[in-house]
Amino acid sequence: MAAEELYDERVDHRFKGLPPDAAGLTVRQLAAERRSLFDGGFTTPLLTLSAPALEHNLTQLASYARAYGLAFAPHGKTSMAPQLFERQLAHGGWGITAAVPHQVRVYRAYGIQRIFLANELVDAAALRWLSAELDADPGFRFVCYVDSVRGVELMDAALTRRVDVVVELGVDGGRTGVRDADTAALVADAVAGARQLRLVGVAGYESTAPDVRRWLGELVALAERFDAEGRFADAEEIVLSAGGSEWFDLVAEAFEPVGGGLSKPVLKLLRSGAYVSHDDVHYRGLTPFHDRIPDKGSLEPALRLWTQVLSRPEPTLALLNAGKRDAPYDLDLPVPQLIRRPDGTLLPADGLTVTKLADQHAFVAVAPGTDVQVGDWVALGLSHPCTAFDKWQLIPQVDPDGTVTDYIRTFF
Repeated sequence: MAAEELYDERVDHRFKGLPPDAAGLTVRQLAAERRSLFDGGFTTPLLTLSAPALEHNLTQLASYARAYGLAFAPHGKTSMAPQLFERQLAHGGWGITAAVPHQVRVYRAYGIQRIFLANELVDAAALRWLSAELDADPGFRFVCYVDSVRGVELMDAALTRRVDVVVELGVDGGRTGVRDADTAALVADAVAGARQLRLVGVAGYESTAPDVRRWLGELVALAERFDAEGRFADAEEIVLSAGGSEWFDLVAEAFEPVGGGLSKPVLKLLRSGAYVSHDDVHYRGLTPFHDRIPDKGSLEPALRLWTQVLSRPEPTLALLNAGKRDAPYDLDLPVPQLIRRPDGTLLPADGLTVTKLADQHAFVAVAPGTDVQVGDWVALGLSHPCTAFDKWQLIPQVDPDGTVTDYIRTFF
């Protein structure tokens, strides 16, 4: 199945915020109408994606990876949107990263040929499915983590064909991953003794490390040690992978000198995911483009949640019709950006502050002198895209003038 087939899906009550009078149209037909977000029948709350910001972000990180000799497997868990996967691959992506077997199944349903599962996989049913999927498609490349002898044993018992794995290096108090090089060697020994596994590299997630540069040095050293010990003898290339959305500049710095002294070509694989939409709070300050490499330009927030003022029960309080079911709140609360009057007038929302979210309401403190009225639309900037996309199944993509040009389907 290709992402193009998503446009044959019919619009109905499953999709929040879409025009009621569009029910029965296909997504393709609705997109062709190029409706206005503001007077085309859309209802609030409604999450939108900025078309120019998306394209800017796709180009920005693809260009960065290319400039530093990095292959790029964007983490698909951020959006779980096959249409965005296609765009990421069209911008030079090596493949798409997943976190759990369900995501791998979604990727395969939409034809993704290279998948890096940045996690351990010990579920027997998922491993049997993976074996069948690899048998059915010789062009399908799959790589996943291992971090324990027991995990290797469980994989080997369930698999019916060979699977490529990388030893994951972690940190004390962090998530998964071996805690030291000697334990990594024991896991690698277990892989060497397994019937259905092939060791092809090392990997990990640097953001849990208290000293990112040091951890990256340890990861590189582990790859060099394993290569010197002949542990990658069966591999066609050595996979060296790290890189979320916060420290990819340090990953590029650490990986840049690797390769010349190793026995095989090195696939230096970056896995950033949140970059595709960026955000207005959390990643806005964390991305390397913000301060460590500002000369490269910045990413642009693409997500915006349009809400409406339902009530002004007190002089300093407004209630919006969006809450925890609509907006991420695990890292930061939404940030009011614009007020839009029914006549189309746009005003800055400087006097508004979201103080808490209920299931379907946002509580907004209103500063003295701020003119916000029942019926006004309020645009909210969001924090943490990974928990914004998962609340919306079909997201309008909009041009700067509010014209809706596309609809992005998600699968969570």
